[in-house]
Order: sequence, then C-alpha cells, then structure tokens
Amino acid sequence: MTTRNLENMKALRGIAVSPGIIIGKARIIDRSRVKILYQYLIDEKQVHKEVERLKDALRATQEQIVTLKNRMPEQIKQHAFILDSHVMMIQDGMLSDSTINTILQEKINAEWALKKSIQNIGLLFDQVEDEYIRERFHDVENLGEKILRNLAGKEQESLQEIDERVIIVAHDLSPVDTSEMNIAKVMGFITDVGGRTSHTAIMAQSLKIPAVVGLESVTRQVRDGTLLIVDGNRGEVIIDPDDDAIILYQEKQLEHQRYESSIVKIGRLPAETMDGHKITIKANIEFLEEVVAAKDYGAEGIGLYRTEFLYLRGQEFPREEELFEDYKQMAEIMAPAAVTIRTLDLGGDKFSSKLALDREMNPALGLRAIRFCLKQPEIFKTQLRAILRASAFGKIRLLIPMISGLQEILDTKEILEAVMEGLQEEGLAYDADIKTGIMIEIPSAVAVADILARHVDFFSIGTNDLIQYALAIDRVNENVAFMYEPFHPAILRMIQQVVKAAKNAGIGIALCGEMAGDPLCVFILLAFGIDELSMNAGNIPLIKKAIRSVNMEEVRADLEHIFQLDTAQRVRAFITERVKQLVPDLDKRAFALEAPNSISDSG
Repeated sequence: MTTRNLENMKALRGIAVSPGIIIGKARIIDRSRVKILYQYLIDEKQVHKEVERLKDALRATQEQIVTLKNRMPEQIKQHAFILDSHVMMIQDGMLSDSTINTILQEKINAEWALKKSIQNIGLLFDQVEDEYIRERFHDVENLGEKILRNLAGKEQESLQEIDERVIIVAHDLSPVDTSEMNIAKVMGFITDVGGRTSHTAIMAQSLKIPAVVGLESVTRQVRDGTLLIVDGNRGEVIIDPDDDAIILYQEKQLEHQRYESSIVKIGRLPAETMDGHKITIKANIEFLEEVVAAKDYGAEGIGLYRTEFLYLRGQEFPREEELFEDYKQMAEIMAPAAVTIRTLDLGGDKFSSKLALDREMNPALGLRAIRFCLKQPEIFKTQLRAILRASAFGKIRLLIPMISGLQEILDTKEILEAVMEGLQEEGLAYDADIKTGIMIEIPSAVAVADILARHVDFFSIGTNDLIQYALAIDRVNENVAFMYEPFHPAILRMIQQVVKAAKNAGIGIALCGEMAGDPLCVFILLAFGIDELSMNAGNIPLIKKAIRSVNMEEVRADLEHIFQLDTAQRVRAFITERVKQLVPDLDKRAFALEAPNSISDSG
C-alpha cells in the first residue's frame, strides 16, 4: 500500500500509552456525565434527609468498588491499590465532608452539592503543573460520577458484560472501568481524553493491551461495529481501513510480536557495551506495587522512588509507621539491590488539601520540595525517621530534590543528624552510613556542581526540570511545549559539566529524567560517562538493547562531533542517523517522532 493511500484514509493521532497493534471492531461505551436535572434549595427539615441520601450513595459506591476489587483479573491485581485509593477518598472525607458541609451550609440537594465539591477540588488541581499529580483529579471526577449515579439511581453499562472481541471506544475510562474489563474480549481501547500518567494507562500496560488516549474526537467519528486499526506504538488510529491498510498492519502486528518476544529477554541481561563498559539500569516508580514489574523488566534497583502518593491520598499526613512499613517492604523486596528514595517533593505545584499554602503565581518556582521540607521541619523529620528506620532492612539511598545551592545541603544534613541522634537515643536501628545524594535539576546547582559534589555521596540529574528551568519552557504549556528539547546544546553542556564535577570528586553520577529512557539520548549519556540510568520500567529492555549494540569508542567519537553542532535540530538529526547505522534493528519506535514525547514527573 502506498503512503498516499494511507494518508487519504481517516486517521487520528493521540497519545500512545500501551504498545501493540490491533485490528478489530469498535464498541462504543457511553461514559457521558450524569446530567443533574434538578438543582434546588431545601429547608431545614430536608437537610438530614439529603445528608443521609449522600451517605447511602457513598456506602453503595464503596461496596461496588470493594466487590470489583475482589474480582480483579490476576494480571492487574498488583494495581488493586488504585481502587483502594478510591475507597480511601470516600473514607477519609476528601469529597464527602466538603459535600456534607455544602448541604448543611447552603441548603441545597445532594447532587448539586456533590457537583460543587468536585468543581472546587478541580480549581485547586488547576494550580498543579506536574502531569502525574494533575491526572489524579480524573480519579476524583470518576469517583464523583459513580457516586452521582448511585444518587440518581442510574445504572452504567459494565465492561464485564462484553461478550465479543472488540476495541473499546470511550470519551474516558476510569480505573474502575479498566478493572472490570473482560480481558478475554477486550482487545484494547481508545479514548478522547487522558494522558500517559493516568491510572487507566497504567492498567492498560499491566493488561498488555494496546491503548491510545487523547484522541479528542474519536467518539464522534466512530460508531459501534466500525472497523479500526489501533497502533499503540505510534498513537495512531485508522478508521474504516481498506484491505491494503489491513494487510500492512497485519504485517506490522507480526513484526511487533516478534520484537516484544526478543526484547523482554534482553531486559534480563546486563547493560554492557560490546567492548565491556557496564552501566547500571534502574527503574523510576511511584508505588510499592510497581516493584515486581520493575524487576520483571530487568531493573537492577530503584533509581527513583517518588514518595508523594502517601501524602496526597488522604486528608491527614501519613504517620511515621505507615511510611516506615512502605519503605521497609520496598527495601526488603529489592534487596540486595539499592532503593533510592526521593524525599517529599510536595508544595507549590503539587497540591495537598492538608497544606494551608498561599496560591502561588508561579508554583514551579515556589515553595516546593526541599524548600517546603526545610520550612516544615516536623513533616520532614517524620519522613527521614521512616526512611532511616527502613534502611536497617535493605540498601536505601536518600535523594534530596530541588537543591539550588550549598546552604540547603547543610541545612538538610543538620536535620538528618538530629534525626539520627534521636533514633540512636531510642535504640532504633538504622544505617549510619546511608548514602545521601541530591537532584541536579536547577541551573544554579549545575553552576556550582563542583562545590556541591564535596558534600554529598552522589548526584542524580533530573533532566525534566533541568530542561524546563534552563530553557524557560513550561513543559505542559501547549504553546511552547515543542521547544522542550533535550538535545539543546546548552542542556548537553550542562550535563557534561555535572558529570565532570562528579567524576572529579569521586562520587556517583546518575540520571533519572525522561532522557534516560530515550533510545536516542542514551548514546550521548553513555559517552558522558554516567554510571546509572533510571527510567520507567517498560523502557528498560529497549535501552539495554541499545547499550549492548554499540561500543564506547564509537559513542565517544560521536560526542566530539555533537559538541560542534549548534542547534538541537542538527544534534537530533545527526544522532538519529548514527543510531540507525549502529543499531539498524532497534525498535522503530525510537525513530517514530521528530519531537520528544510528553513527559511525566521523573525528576
């Protein structure tokens, strides 16, 4: 089939969140919002009745979610915590308390009060820059929708009832929806909205079914029974393809299946170049439950454990024991491999209802991460105590985010020493030699990296924020996101400067941003001499394949040439051609997009 024929067909481009290629018939799932037909004021006598109606709906919703959790397919049982978080949202009152207060104070019916509560929470989440945290508002919306349906007595079509092989087409799917999918019948799904870091995307990856989200208008262009081709590698959907397109994509299906079969095996091999240079490959994770998948993909440790979830899921801050148990289990499961725990990166752009923080004009540059922790030392000490106690059960490293200069390191060490003294007085075990590192993600830290290196055990370069701050690019602003460019000569020189400072000081140097999982970037990072790369677990086999296909002499020679190139576009063009020459059988996804993918909070 010619490219011209393919271009003439109706094709949509969205966000690829789970790889694979499928060809099948569409099944439209109506997930439109419940329309509140009646918004009315109530008198004092009706207030109690409306509150009880809401409580009944909350109980019914909780029972439905628990029942669904107990029936979850084995493939996604490791993500049962997603449904647990919905139950916790009901139990801890994040949504229910505000709704009850609205009923009591404004004397309005339960449906109207619930809708207002969801809207108010949405306004708070509008302040959030971080993609992963921002996606959590969809969980609140989905839970609110389920409660509304129980209030209104309106049943929703269950995905368990699907009895033929289909591709699900919906405006949006909640974690509850994906949990109840009949995986013997659902080939994959596509949606109008959604992002890479949504729980729905995580579920699709665990189920190993292709998924494309963010298609904007697919539900308006597709009907039940329409034949579809879904390319979860490139984020493309072809509507009503002709015979030539079907044959082409059937060939691509077979090619992808062969590739997947071979690449998974590579994940279990060491990341070693052809001339014997070894680099450590680790995983970035959000939840304890992701550890098993990370190990399956070949992770040699956890290079970045983000700790915000336990702080964001409830009305109260987590207790020390809760944090300790989480970190302890992580250390035990991964032992003897190391787990690098990033301290709380909360505040500013990461919303928490428990914090009485002023609304900030520019939260990305505001009170967040180590700045917040140093201003709230009791919260910080609780987390440090939990991490230190857990360090007695495995190899844990401490990672401090958003360091801009030496004083923050000194202040952090003072608090850390005080916590250690307290544990020692109480007779509680901990690793007295725990390694402490810092995130290099602010240009000022790059400028004084040689000074900072004398006070820590390792650096971890967080390229996501570093690129954003260095290039003055809001990475989630669609008007300038195209300028977010890891191959910018300034970024490459910054990374080189940080690596040089670490090597001169004799400390470890890691990189945990999205660049670590990019097959094009990895060749430059190898040449820099970085010791460790940490990435989303699913990228590990591909990156190991790339590393095992080259030798250091070649990539170092290329680096000399790259530093003579003066634009990001020229760097990208050069490295793309070189990678094709050096590793011709590398997954074609590495060359699919001219611009880098959207990013999640990896550092």
